[in-house]
Amino acid sequence: MTMDPKALAQTVGSGLLSFPVTHFTADGDFNEGSYRKHLAWLGETPLAALFAAGGTGEYFSLTLDEYSRVVRAAVDEVAGHMPILSGCGYGTRTAIEYAKAAEKAGAQGLLLFPPYLVNADQDGLFRHVKAVCDSTSLGVIVYNRDNAVATDVTLARMCDACPNLVGFKDGVGDLELMMKIYLRLGDRLTYIGGLPTAETFALSYLEMGVTTYSSAIFNFLPKWATAFYAAVRRRDHAYVAKEMREFVVPYLAIRDRRKGYAVSIVKAGVRLKGHDCGPVRTPLSDLTEEEMAMLAKLLDGRS
Repeated sequence: MTMDPKALAQTVGSGLLSFPVTHFTADGDFNEGSYRKHLAWLGETPLAALFAAGGTGEYFSLTLDEYSRVVRAAVDEVAGHMPILSGCGYGTRTAIEYAKAAEKAGAQGLLLFPPYLVNADQDGLFRHVKAVCDSTSLGVIVYNRDNAVATDVTLARMCDACPNLVGFKDGVGDLELMMKIYLRLGDRLTYIGGLPTAETFALSYLEMGVTTYSSAIFNFLPKWATAFYAAVRRRDHAYVAKEMREFVVPYLAIRDRRKGYAVSIVKAGVRLKGHDCGPVRTPLSDLTEEEMAMLAKLLDGRS
């Protein structure tokens, strides 16, 4: 299934998004069978789009062959229900290689991560994004975060040069910059909340045109995640505040106990809900037994 980039952008902005974890065996190999079962289960709950091999999917630890298999499995399992987008990143040539692999595997769009390690100036970021966009017919969403933070001026330049650049995901949390971008570009882009954990900022970002976000929690609590998103969209402040107090803030307290737990806690939740997703790959670390027990108590009774 192919999708015009503009149609993809509209679809992505119409509802909740999620990034499935990538399943590994105890030895750290890609567990395709378990991954497919989890995807089929996630596909039972409506989403606007699913991002395979994203940050929560440990893109950074996948070989090109594994990456292709992960994307293809997602396309096979759920592409009939929703579009599949995939991550790509590192240096420009490597990002292009992964982008081409994603297109070959059947993905309908790409999430472009920051280049690896280096800090580039605005012209360098522009040339990086343009090169990747020029290499593919897929719709591209640029992820603003860490060492790759484009200004509103640079982003407008990217949009002028790249018709298939259709989305902007914010992982910075700079409200002034986000407002400048939205005021400059308006509906030229679909805006996605990308701060971990996205539910924390969803209501505030909605007022700046950020109609959707990627929910890692959906991996193990799909019904809760969709109900929370619906409350955000109807601006139900009381419901959002209640769930923030009772679930999200205690969840964040576990997540913040160690660096890298933004991914680890999601995999822990998936395992606690009966899906054998395996461990995280190094350099990440899994939750301790004590932390697993804390999370299990928090998840009890939620689905």
